[in-house]
Amino acid sequence: MNRKYMALMLAAALALPAAAARADNQPPPRIIVTGEGEASAAPDLALLSLSVMREAKTAREALDANNEAMAAVIAAMKAAGIADRDLQTSGIQISPRYNFTNNTDGSQTAELVAYQVTNTLSVRIRDIAKAGEVLDKAVSLGVNQGGGITFANDDPSKIITEARKLAVADAIARAKVLAEAAGVSVGKVLEIADQSFVGQPMPIQAKSFDRAGAAAVPVEAGENAYRVQVNVIFELKQ
Repeated sequence: MNRKYMALMLAAALALPAAAARADNQPPPRIIVTGEGEASAAPDLALLSLSVMREAKTAREALDANNEAMAAVIAAMKAAGIADRDLQTSGIQISPRYNFTNNTDGSQTAELVAYQVTNTLSVRIRDIAKAGEVLDKAVSLGVNQGGGITFANDDPSKIITEARKLAVADAIARAKVLAEAAGVSVGKVLEIADQSFVGQPMPIQAKSFDRAGAAAVPVEAGENAYRVQVNVIFELKQ
């Protein structure tokens, strides 16, 4: 009996540290919240997408006509003070255009009518006040497609930093409200995950242009709103 008793005592003594270790490994009570922050700033960049489309009987003729028109547009951009680094060709497309005739047997006959060449130029305008003037000048020189305009910030890091601070403050406030409602209090921060996303104004789109327009295009830049989300895990105190 003594041996059995001693064996039980030894087993219990060995089990106590293991049980304590398991208890120590239990994660502390925690709460996970998502905070949101938003900061706005006036844009300092206007991004234009300008396209020249020309059509001719042959691809060579269409390309030559397009080259001439786009060269004039690029020259006008540079004359307006736009640097070479702010001008970039974003696409050149050459495609045939057909007329289709329905036949009595239900088939179609394709007749090659012309070739279309489209050259698209991306333009950064660092003086937003000139955006309408530049767009108007481009149209007068032959731009007849595109016209998408988006406003951006050259360096939005400070604005995003402000939005992040607001998002963390929002997460702390939400955690305190939830903890108080549950009868506990918020402890230290265990983890923060940045879920940043940026919201930009919808770009203005113009599918085609009337070259007869005389007045400069009216442009309003508004503000860019930068939104940030953060997921924060807090320890809870009973």
